[in-house]
This record gives sequence, structure tokens and C-alpha cells, in this order.
Amino acid sequence: MKIKFVLILSLLSTIGVSRAQEVLTLENAIRISLENNYNIRISRNQSAIDRNNVSLANAGILPAVGANLTNNRSIQETRQTQADGSVREVKDARNSNLNYGIGLDWTIFDGFAMFANYDRLKELQKLGETNMKSTILNTVSDVINNYYYLIRLQKEADATDTAVAISRLRLNTAQNRYHIGKAAKLEVLNATVDLNADTTYLLRQRDLVRSRKIVLNELLARDVNTEFVIQDSITTDPSLQFDQLLNLSSQQNPVIQTAFINERIARLNLKQVKANRYPSIGVNTGYNFTRSHSELGFARDARGQGFTYGLTASVNIFNGFLQKRNEKNAEIQIDNAQLDYQRLKQNITAQLSSAYQTYLTNLKLIELEKSNQNVAKQNMDITLAKFRLGSVTPVEFREAQRNYLEASVRYTDSEYQAKQAEIALKELAGNLTF
Repeated sequence: MKIKFVLILSLLSTIGVSRAQEVLTLENAIRISLENNYNIRISRNQSAIDRNNVSLANAGILPAVGANLTNNRSIQETRQTQADGSVREVKDARNSNLNYGIGLDWTIFDGFAMFANYDRLKELQKLGETNMKSTILNTVSDVINNYYYLIRLQKEADATDTAVAISRLRLNTAQNRYHIGKAAKLEVLNATVDLNADTTYLLRQRDLVRSRKIVLNELLARDVNTEFVIQDSITTDPSLQFDQLLNLSSQQNPVIQTAFINERIARLNLKQVKANRYPSIGVNTGYNFTRSHSELGFARDARGQGFTYGLTASVNIFNGFLQKRNEKNAEIQIDNAQLDYQRLKQNITAQLSSAYQTYLTNLKLIELEKSNQNVAKQNMDITLAKFRLGSVTPVEFREAQRNYLEASVRYTDSEYQAKQAEIALKELAGNLTF
């Protein structure tokens, strides 16, 4: 009855504190991280830049139109000798030359490099989106792992709190028995030492809980000292299938998607390199105005305006075999991209296999440790009843108490390990949704 009374007081105290604090659910934690996390926001901005870069102008397909203005002036001392031998001389002669107009330059053919560049920009946009997805997956995985780790710590602290309550009851019982002469002073001292040890462990557990809350607040990009309470249950999805996860990973895993996109970019780079074998053809046109003034000369003033147009063409004939070398290097880059894709795909498969084995093992451990906890609790209840009657030694009582605490911790740990493996599997499959 004393244990129940202590636990009820502790529960009421916890409920009172919880009402004054934020109740942070896992869904809310994920939502806040998606809105606030700095890595996600930076990744979104970078993806927006990649999206803005996909344009015909950036690929070099559209013409460039520009306006120009040139206004030159000078003050000179000028001396001219004419054909008949006469000399003309002007001091402080002011001369001016003004040109302005609008022009257009357009490369209409460059060996299809501009089209390859446009496709490359689109692939870079996909790469940016994939990197953003990877950042979101990693961040959400960190949030979920830290949330459930906090639940684990909280449950272990609750189990330790129960152990402290039992140790306090043991000490009170030992003191009462000592006062009526049924126990030695040594029993009281041993009970005091065990209570202090349990209290120390509980304080360390609570410190770990506070530290983990700071870590979670940091992931949510908010005040790290924000107080909150969490849900206290860990539920594992027992329906995951390896073949299904493997199939999803080949389609959705950001690492594999990144390697696949890099291979396509390498192929487009080869197209751009091969474009240098073809001629480059461009057209230009414009409309210009000119005006000049000279205080000495046959034409003192001149004005002009008109339409200009032209065609330019160039082709690489020989550049010391650099073209062949560049093409060979581009082909090697394609081969490297393919090898990297295969390497990463194998690595993801290996990680999936390892995590799935851990997942299956911990699902079995959950059932086993749950049974162990029930047995340890029954043993603790029987030992406690016998201890009140004085038929159990303090050593046997302490051993039953320790067994119950360790069984509770192992059960919580198996739940967390199974959940951690589940999260890892879903993250590798690119299907981490809650």
C-alpha cells in the first residue's frame, strides 16, 4: 500500500507538471522540424536555385540582345601640313565621337551542345530535389530516433523511480524493525546505502532526459530550453517485408537516385564534349547611330545611322589531340558513374539486410523481455510480501528488486532497438512516412 501511495503521488505530480508544459507528439515534432530545421530550409533554397537555373537562356539557346553607348571626347593641339605645303594649326581643338545602338548576337548551331546543356540543367534540378529529399529523410529520421530514445530514457527513469520508492519502503521497514528490536543497525545502513545508490542513478537518468530534450529542441530549430512532455509508448510495425523494402529502395532511396542522375549527367557531358567537333555558327544584327566632330580636318562633322547584320562561323581543325583526350575522359567518367551506382546499390542492399536481421531479432526479444518483465514483477511482489513478514533477507530482497529493474530496462531497450531498426529500414527504402 505504501508503494502504491508513493506511485500515485508521483503520478499526480507528473500530471500537474504536464498540464503546464507542451505535449509534444511525434507528428508535431516532425511537422515542426520540416518547417524550422535549418538544414532542410537551406536544402530547399538550393533546390529552388537549381529550379531557377533551368531556362533556355541559361543553356545558351536564346539570343542575347544588348544596347551600347560610347561617347569619347578629347582636347588636343593639332598641326596638319596640307598637300600644297600650307600648315594648319589649331590649339585646344575639341573633338568628339558618339556611338550608340542596339545589337543582337545568336548562336544558332554549336554541335547540339546547347541542347545537351539544357538537359543537363534539368538533371541538376532533379539532383537538387533528390538532395533535398535526402536531407528531409535524414532530419526526420534523426527526429524520430531522438524522440523514441527520449521515450526509452523516460521509461527507464520511471522504472528507476519505482525502484527508489521500493528502496524507501525497505528503509522505513528496516527502521521500524530496528526500533522495536527485530533488526540490527546493519540492515538499516544497508537499506540506506541502496536507497542512495538508486537515487543517484535516478538523478543521472533524469539528467539524460533533460539533455536529450535539448538535442531534440535543436533538431526542431527552436529554443533549446523549451519544456515539453512526450508520449510514453513505443509501437513497432511488425509487418515489414525485406523483398518489398529492397524493391522500394531501388526506386526511392535518395542515394541510389543521386547515383543514377549522376550517370545521366556524365552522358550529357560527353555530348557537350563531342559538340566541339562540329562548327559553331552564329548570326548578329543591330541598328547603330554615330556622330563625330573634329575641329581640324576635311570633315568637321559626320553623322550616320543604319542597320548591320552578319554571320560568323568557326570550326576546330586541330588542337593537339585535346578533343580526343577530352572525349576519352568523359567516357571514363560515365564508367565511373556506372560503377558508383552499382557500388551504392550493393551498399544499400547490405545495410537493408543487416538492419532487417536486427529488426527480426529485436521483434523476438520484445516478446521474450516482456515475459521476463512479468516474471520479475511477480517475483518482486512475492518477495515484497515476504519481506514485510520478515521471511526474506535484505540480500534476497535487493536481488529481486535489481532483477525487476534490469528486466524493465531490457524490455524497454528491446522495444527501442526494434523501433530503431524499423526506422533505418524505412529510411533506406526512402519510405519514412508518419
